[in-house]
Amino acid sequence: MTKATAHTRKQNKPATQVRPEPRPDAAGIDLGATVHYVAVPPDRDKQPVRSFGTQTGDLHALADWLIACKIKTVAMEATGVYWIPLFQILEDRGLEVCLVNARHVKNVPGRKTDVQDCQWLQYLHSVGLLHASFRPPAAVCAVRALVRHRDSLVRTGCEHLLRVQKALDQMNVQVHRAVTDITGETGLAILEAIIKGERNPEVLARHRNYRCKKSEAEIVAALRGDWRPEHLFTLRQSFEAWQYHQKLIAECETELRKQMDGLADQTKEAAPPKVRPDKRCDEATRQHLFEKFGVDLTAVDAVNVQTAYMFLSEVGPSMSNFPSADHFASWLGLCPDNRKTGGRQIGVATRAVANRLSTALRLAAQSLHRVESPLGDWFRRMKAKLGAPGAITAVAHKLARVLYAMIKFRKPFDPARLGNPVLRKMRRENAVRRAAKELGYDLQPIQAVAVS
Repeated sequence: MTKATAHTRKQNKPATQVRPEPRPDAAGIDLGATVHYVAVPPDRDKQPVRSFGTQTGDLHALADWLIACKIKTVAMEATGVYWIPLFQILEDRGLEVCLVNARHVKNVPGRKTDVQDCQWLQYLHSVGLLHASFRPPAAVCAVRALVRHRDSLVRTGCEHLLRVQKALDQMNVQVHRAVTDITGETGLAILEAIIKGERNPEVLARHRNYRCKKSEAEIVAALRGDWRPEHLFTLRQSFEAWQYHQKLIAECETELRKQMDGLADQTKEAAPPKVRPDKRCDEATRQHLFEKFGVDLTAVDAVNVQTAYMFLSEVGPSMSNFPSADHFASWLGLCPDNRKTGGRQIGVATRAVANRLSTALRLAAQSLHRVESPLGDWFRRMKAKLGAPGAITAVAHKLARVLYAMIKFRKPFDPARLGNPVLRKMRRENAVRRAAKELGYDLQPIQAVAVS
């Protein structure tokens, strides 16, 4: 087949249907902190634009008016958190709610008042020009709210831990040099002893666990400090605040497990994953996530329990809302935003999106830098070709596609499908040969010598 024939076939592909679907029973709502403006078609009411308050009774009155006007679908912008109470009430009343990204309609000139905004939303929705943002089912939203709340608790707890570290540094008590992790067994024992009034470094060093790399003498030298009452007070309050947040995190995780029980299990025929000896892995949570997904997402390189948790809370245990991996990658903002005009490419950069799952996948991709696996090899090749930022995005894109296929088709992770071990060995040998050649050496394979 010639290039001309291939080009002709490519151009003759059926065009994607872009004609919008009219929605005559559509309304538009402009949300505000104290008042909501609602617009319906002019033939539905003598006063097609009305304003309602934001209290619960006002929201129910708004829903009653829409139902009286025989409205079936409503469009509103995702403005802060103001849309959540109204969205839930309208959804419970049987109305279809189209939650719109404000970026898609905010740059329309001449629409600068609340009344005009709601009328413009109603018009765009009535002619089918608005696309609803993805919102998971109610059960998944409950899990998502708790996961996000847990993340905020973790961040706040880390802030208190930084204040603990600062108070110790101001007294030159170098606990962070004595132990690797001040929240580990030895670090916590030393901090609790300091707060209880112990100042003798020899006594504090006796809390050393036998697995610590530093000797007891080195720990004693690091714990000699200039004790000051004001810094000790700050240390005590910050440490107690950190402990309190650890308690809140544990309570949040308990409630999170209860909410996850409301999600349907997907493991009717799948065998449970093998138990990992890694102490850093929460095995109970890993098994629980396996029950919800039907596959072990943590089998993928760089995907840990927290990443799988984020996946469940942001998307849910099913990929039914995304027809293909292309749609999923586009929603995450990890695929190129290919824009063409006049047969010319004008942009390939990824879209700027605020997506927690996309951020989690990018963080997971960064951890593959030193991993000896097909994904790790691919990350290093992309880094040499695109640079670190481009490689992180490319690998996050690949991780998204791998996880999508695992959940969509309920198939376990198969690393062999991502790379041929023979080709991987050849690439490593070629890299060593190139490095040796640059240094003026010629490598030869070791010949097998028979032992006499």
